[in-house]
Amino acid sequence: MHNHSTCSDGLLSPTQLIELAARTGVDAIALTDHDTTDGLAEAAIAAQRLGVVLVPGVEISVSWGDTTLHVLGLQVDPEAPALVEGLRSIREGRHGRGRKIAAALEALGIPGTFEGAHALAENKSMLGRAHFARHLLELGKVKDTQAAFDKYLAKGKPAYVPHRWAELGDAVSWIRAAGGVAVLAHPGRYALKPMFRDEMLGDFRAAGGEAIEVVTGSHRPEEYATWQRVALEHGFLASRGADYHGPGESPVEPGRLPALHASLTPVWTRWAH
Repeated sequence: MHNHSTCSDGLLSPTQLIELAARTGVDAIALTDHDTTDGLAEAAIAAQRLGVVLVPGVEISVSWGDTTLHVLGLQVDPEAPALVEGLRSIREGRHGRGRKIAAALEALGIPGTFEGAHALAENKSMLGRAHFARHLLELGKVKDTQAAFDKYLAKGKPAYVPHRWAELGDAVSWIRAAGGVAVLAHPGRYALKPMFRDEMLGDFRAAGGEAIEVVTGSHRPEEYATWQRVALEHGFLASRGADYHGPGESPVEPGRLPALHASLTPVWTRWAH
Protein backbone atom coordinates (compact mmCIF):
# COMPACT_ATOMS: atom_id res chain seq x y z
CA MET A 1 0.00 0.00 0.00
CA HIS A 2 2.98 2.36 -0.50
CA ASN A 3 5.05 2.57 -3.69
CA HIS A 4 6.55 5.23 -5.95
CA SER A 5 7.10 5.63 -9.69
CA THR A 6 8.96 7.98 -12.01
CA CYS A 7 6.00 10.34 -11.64
CA SER A 8 7.61 11.40 -8.33
CA ASP A 9 10.93 10.01 -7.11
CA GLY A 10 10.74 6.34 -8.06
CA LEU A 11 12.97 4.62 -10.60
CA LEU A 12 10.29 2.52 -12.33
CA SER A 13 7.48 3.79 -14.53
CA PRO A 14 3.94 3.07 -13.30
CA THR A 15 3.73 0.21 -15.81
CA GLN A 16 7.06 -1.27 -14.68
CA LEU A 17 5.97 -1.06 -11.04
CA ILE A 18 2.77 -3.02 -11.75
CA GLU A 19 4.75 -5.55 -13.79
CA LEU A 20 7.08 -6.05 -10.82
CA ALA A 21 4.09 -6.52 -8.51
CA ALA A 22 2.68 -9.17 -10.86
CA ARG A 23 6.01 -11.03 -10.85
CA THR A 24 6.23 -11.01 -7.04
CA GLY A 25 2.69 -12.38 -6.67
CA VAL A 26 1.00 -9.23 -5.37
CA ASP A 27 -2.82 -9.32 -5.36
CA ALA A 28 -3.30 -5.58 -4.87
CA ILE A 29 -0.89 -2.66 -4.94
CA ALA A 30 -1.15 1.06 -4.25
CA LEU A 31 0.73 3.66 -6.26
CA THR A 32 1.37 6.52 -3.84
CA ASP A 33 3.61 9.05 -5.53
CA HIS A 34 4.64 12.15 -3.60
CA ASP A 35 2.13 14.98 -4.01
CA THR A 36 0.87 13.81 -7.42
CA THR A 37 -1.59 11.33 -8.92
CA ASP A 38 -0.16 11.66 -12.44
CA GLY A 39 0.84 7.99 -12.69
CA LEU A 40 -2.49 6.42 -11.74
CA ALA A 41 -4.04 6.29 -15.22
CA GLU A 42 -1.04 4.44 -16.67
CA ALA A 43 -0.87 2.14 -13.66
CA ALA A 44 -4.58 1.29 -13.99
CA ILE A 45 -4.10 0.14 -17.60
CA ALA A 46 -1.19 -2.12 -16.62
CA ALA A 47 -3.05 -3.47 -13.58
CA GLN A 48 -6.07 -4.42 -15.67
CA ARG A 49 -3.85 -6.14 -18.24
CA LEU A 50 -1.98 -8.15 -15.60
CA GLY A 51 -4.88 -8.96 -13.26
CA VAL A 52 -3.54 -6.93 -10.33
CA VAL A 53 -5.88 -4.76 -8.26
CA LEU A 54 -4.69 -1.15 -8.24
CA VAL A 55 -5.44 0.95 -5.15
CA PRO A 56 -5.22 4.58 -6.33
CA GLY A 57 -3.21 6.58 -3.86
CA VAL A 58 -0.95 9.52 -3.09
CA GLU A 59 1.61 10.46 -0.42
CA ILE A 60 1.13 14.02 0.83
CA SER A 61 3.94 16.03 2.40
CA VAL A 62 2.79 17.61 5.68
CA SER A 63 4.37 20.06 8.12
CA TRP A 64 3.53 19.35 11.77
CA GLY A 65 5.42 21.89 13.81
CA ASP A 66 9.04 21.52 12.71
CA THR A 67 8.52 17.90 11.63
CA THR A 68 7.73 16.79 8.09
CA LEU A 69 5.19 13.98 8.07
CA HIS A 70 3.99 11.90 5.14
CA VAL A 71 0.30 11.02 4.94
CA LEU A 72 -0.90 8.41 2.47
CA GLY A 73 -4.28 8.71 0.84
CA LEU A 74 -5.54 5.29 -0.24
CA GLN A 75 -8.48 4.52 -2.51
CA VAL A 76 -8.74 8.18 -3.53
CA ASP A 77 -10.54 9.66 -6.52
CA PRO A 78 -7.68 11.46 -8.32
CA GLU A 79 -10.17 13.81 -10.01
CA ALA A 80 -11.66 15.12 -6.75
CA PRO A 81 -11.35 18.93 -6.91
CA ALA A 82 -10.15 19.41 -3.33
CA LEU A 83 -7.36 16.87 -3.80
CA VAL A 84 -6.34 18.20 -7.21
CA GLU A 85 -6.08 21.77 -5.95
CA GLY A 86 -4.36 20.80 -2.71
CA LEU A 87 -1.67 18.79 -4.48
CA ARG A 88 -1.12 21.59 -7.00
CA SER A 89 -0.47 24.03 -4.16
CA ILE A 90 2.18 21.71 -2.67
CA ARG A 91 3.97 21.09 -5.97
CA GLU A 92 4.44 24.80 -6.57
CA GLY A 93 6.92 24.94 -3.69
CA ARG A 94 9.18 22.12 -4.90
CA HIS A 95 10.98 24.08 -7.61
CA GLY A 96 11.99 26.88 -5.24
CA ARG A 97 13.22 24.40 -2.65
CA GLY A 98 15.32 22.70 -5.32
CA ARG A 99 17.02 26.00 -6.15
CA LYS A 100 17.87 26.49 -2.47
CA ILE A 101 19.29 22.95 -2.17
CA ALA A 102 21.45 23.55 -5.24
CA ALA A 103 22.70 26.85 -3.81
CA ALA A 104 23.65 25.11 -0.55
CA LEU A 105 25.52 22.39 -2.44
CA GLU A 106 27.31 25.01 -4.55
CA ALA A 107 28.45 26.72 -1.36
CA LEU A 108 29.96 23.36 -0.41
CA GLY A 109 31.90 23.28 -3.68
CA ILE A 110 29.50 21.19 -5.77
CA PRO A 111 28.15 23.40 -8.58
CA GLY A 112 25.48 22.61 -11.17
CA THR A 113 23.36 20.26 -9.08
CA PHE A 114 20.05 21.90 -9.92
CA GLU A 115 20.53 21.12 -13.61
CA GLY A 116 21.78 17.62 -12.83
CA ALA A 117 18.90 16.79 -10.50
CA HIS A 118 16.36 18.41 -12.82
CA ALA A 119 17.57 16.20 -15.69
CA LEU A 120 16.95 13.09 -13.57
CA ALA A 121 13.39 14.10 -12.67
CA GLU A 122 11.08 12.59 -15.26
CA ASN A 123 8.19 14.64 -13.87
CA LYS A 124 9.80 18.08 -13.64
CA SER A 125 7.13 19.40 -11.27
CA MET A 126 8.14 16.74 -8.76
CA LEU A 127 11.82 17.62 -8.30
CA GLY A 128 12.85 16.27 -4.91
CA ARG A 129 15.80 15.40 -2.70
CA ALA A 130 16.06 11.91 -4.19
CA HIS A 131 16.95 13.44 -7.55
CA PHE A 132 19.75 15.45 -5.92
CA ALA A 133 20.92 12.29 -4.16
CA ARG A 134 21.10 10.40 -7.45
CA HIS A 135 23.00 13.23 -9.09
CA LEU A 136 25.51 13.33 -6.22
CA LEU A 137 25.97 9.59 -6.73
CA GLU A 138 26.56 10.15 -10.45
CA LEU A 139 29.21 12.76 -9.59
CA GLY A 140 30.97 10.28 -7.32
CA LYS A 141 30.44 12.45 -4.25
CA VAL A 142 28.79 9.63 -2.31
CA LYS A 143 28.82 5.82 -2.37
CA ASP A 144 25.04 5.49 -2.62
CA THR A 145 21.91 7.61 -2.41
CA GLN A 146 21.43 6.99 1.32
CA ALA A 147 24.91 8.39 1.90
CA ALA A 148 23.85 11.55 0.04
CA PHE A 149 21.06 12.05 2.57
CA ASP A 150 23.33 11.20 5.50
CA LYS A 151 26.04 13.63 4.39
CA TYR A 152 24.15 16.46 2.68
CA LEU A 153 20.35 16.26 2.37
CA ALA A 154 18.81 14.98 5.60
CA LYS A 155 17.51 17.27 8.33
CA GLY A 156 20.45 18.85 10.14
CA LYS A 157 22.85 18.34 7.23
CA PRO A 158 24.40 21.24 5.28
CA ALA A 159 22.19 21.10 2.18
CA TYR A 160 18.91 20.44 4.00
CA VAL A 161 16.34 23.12 3.21
CA PRO A 162 13.33 23.38 5.56
CA HIS A 163 10.02 23.84 3.83
CA ARG A 164 6.41 24.40 4.84
CA TRP A 165 4.27 21.70 3.33
CA ALA A 166 0.52 21.15 3.78
CA GLU A 167 -1.10 21.44 7.19
CA LEU A 168 -2.05 18.06 8.67
CA GLY A 169 -5.76 18.87 8.85
CA ASP A 170 -5.78 20.11 5.25
CA ALA A 171 -4.05 17.01 3.88
CA VAL A 172 -6.43 14.64 5.66
CA SER A 173 -9.45 16.68 4.53
CA TRP A 174 -8.31 16.50 0.88
CA ILE A 175 -8.00 12.72 1.17
CA ARG A 176 -11.40 12.34 2.79
CA ALA A 177 -13.01 14.67 0.24
CA ALA A 178 -11.61 12.35 -2.43
CA GLY A 179 -13.29 9.35 -0.78
CA GLY A 180 -10.01 8.00 0.53
CA VAL A 181 -8.56 6.72 3.79
CA ALA A 182 -5.75 8.70 5.45
CA VAL A 183 -2.80 6.61 6.62
CA LEU A 184 0.22 7.93 8.52
CA ALA A 185 3.26 6.65 6.62
CA HIS A 186 6.25 5.07 8.42
CA PRO A 187 5.58 6.62 11.87
CA GLY A 188 8.85 5.23 13.19
CA ARG A 189 10.85 7.54 10.94
CA TYR A 190 9.89 10.81 12.59
CA ALA A 191 12.20 10.56 15.62
CA LEU A 192 9.65 12.14 17.96
CA LYS A 193 9.88 11.70 21.70
CA PRO A 194 6.95 9.67 23.12
CA MET A 195 5.06 12.72 24.39
CA PHE A 196 5.22 14.45 21.00
CA ARG A 197 4.54 11.19 19.18
CA ASP A 198 1.32 10.73 21.11
CA GLU A 199 0.36 14.35 20.49
CA MET A 200 0.97 13.91 16.77
CA LEU A 201 -1.08 10.71 16.67
CA GLY A 202 -3.87 12.46 18.53
CA ASP A 203 -3.83 15.34 16.05
CA PHE A 204 -3.89 12.86 13.19
CA ARG A 205 -6.85 11.02 14.70
CA ALA A 206 -8.69 14.30 15.39
CA ALA A 207 -8.19 15.38 11.77
CA GLY A 208 -9.82 12.18 10.52
CA GLY A 209 -6.79 9.91 10.09
CA GLU A 210 -7.77 6.26 10.31
CA ALA A 211 -4.65 4.11 9.94
CA ILE A 212 -0.89 3.92 10.44
CA GLU A 213 1.77 1.92 8.64
CA VAL A 214 3.00 -0.90 10.84
CA VAL A 215 4.94 -3.18 8.49
CA THR A 216 6.91 -1.06 6.02
CA GLY A 217 10.23 -1.05 4.24
CA SER A 218 10.95 2.17 6.14
CA HIS A 219 10.72 0.45 9.53
CA ARG A 220 13.31 -1.96 10.87
CA PRO A 221 11.78 -5.44 11.47
CA GLU A 222 12.26 -5.02 15.22
CA GLU A 223 10.01 -1.93 15.09
CA TYR A 224 6.97 -3.82 13.75
CA ALA A 225 5.88 -4.92 17.23
CA THR A 226 6.13 -1.36 18.57
CA TRP A 227 3.82 0.04 15.91
CA GLN A 228 1.50 -2.96 16.19
CA ARG A 229 1.05 -2.03 19.85
CA VAL A 230 0.56 1.66 19.03
CA ALA A 231 -2.07 0.86 16.41
CA LEU A 232 -3.99 -1.30 18.87
CA GLU A 233 -3.69 1.22 21.72
CA HIS A 234 -4.91 4.12 19.59
CA GLY A 235 -7.53 2.17 17.67
CA PHE A 236 -5.93 2.64 14.26
CA LEU A 237 -6.30 0.36 11.28
CA ALA A 238 -2.95 -1.02 10.13
CA SER A 239 -1.25 -0.74 6.77
CA ARG A 240 1.60 -2.59 5.10
CA GLY A 241 3.72 -1.03 2.36
CA ALA A 242 7.19 -1.39 0.93
CA ASP A 243 7.75 2.36 0.43
CA TYR A 244 9.37 1.09 -2.76
CA HIS A 245 11.37 3.54 -4.87
CA GLY A 246 13.25 1.15 -7.12
CA PRO A 247 15.99 -1.45 -7.42
CA GLY A 248 19.05 -0.62 -5.35
CA GLU A 249 17.27 2.09 -3.35
CA SER A 250 14.71 0.13 -1.33
CA PRO A 251 15.32 -2.72 1.11
CA VAL A 252 12.31 -4.75 0.02
CA GLU A 253 10.19 -5.19 -3.11
CA PRO A 254 6.37 -5.01 -3.14
CA GLY A 255 4.96 -8.31 -1.94
CA ARG A 256 8.08 -9.33 0.01
CA LEU A 257 7.18 -7.90 3.42
CA PRO A 258 5.84 -10.12 6.23
CA ALA A 259 2.11 -10.11 6.81
CA LEU A 260 0.41 -7.91 9.37
CA HIS A 261 -0.06 -9.51 12.79
CA ALA A 262 -3.42 -11.26 13.20
CA SER A 263 -4.38 -8.88 16.03
CA LEU A 264 -4.52 -5.94 13.61
CA THR A 265 -7.34 -4.83 11.33
CA PRO A 266 -5.88 -4.12 7.86
CA VAL A 267 -6.72 -0.78 6.28
CA TRP A 268 -7.97 -2.48 3.13
CA THR A 269 -10.93 -3.87 5.04
CA ARG A 270 -12.35 -0.34 4.58
CA TRP A 271 -12.94 -1.00 0.88
CA ALA A 272 -12.39 -4.73 0.21
CA HIS A 273 -15.55 -6.81 0.40
